[in-house]
Amino acid sequence: MTIVTFGGVTIGLAILLATIVHWWPGLKPLRKDPARQVGALAPFLAAWSYGVLAILTVGGLVGWIADTALWISNWLGDVALVWGVGGEPGQHGPAVAYLPLTQTGGAIVLLMTVIVIAAVKKSRYGRDIKMGAWCGICLGTSAGVAGFAAVPLAQAVNWCGGALYGVVA
Repeated sequence: MTIVTFGGVTIGLAILLATIVHWWPGLKPLRKDPARQVGALAPFLAAWSYGVLAILTVGGLVGWIADTALWISNWLGDVALVWGVGGEPGQHGPAVAYLPLTQTGGAIVLLMTVIVIAAVKKSRYGRDIKMGAWCGICLGTSAGVAGFAAVPLAQAVNWCGGALYGVVA
């Protein structure tokens, strides 16, 4: 598993900020119909959750693609920090212990992968889905996100997989 660096976290935060700026409807529409306006972020947030789960996969094609995306994001972010603002590359804090996915949790992530690929191809929210997954991959193993979102997401997917495959299999 690839460990996130300051550069990778920076890329993830940049994607998140760009999405929020792109989405921002203005204060008046947000006050008038908040549920509809916030609902416009749903494709990004669902894909973000998938990206977090994808980076938690231990191996296989999904894990390799997520690790590769994180490695590239780390490199791009580190280059941007060094050449853009004169910073230094490096790891983002200590290595974070994360909750691994069970076999049935991994199966759910595989099913989610099929849904994400189909949604990117067929949905009008393809850009939001791709950006959300990339952002989730970049931020999924950072210290703050791993404690806040990755562990509950992994627990939910592990439980869902256990329940689904307990009934179906």
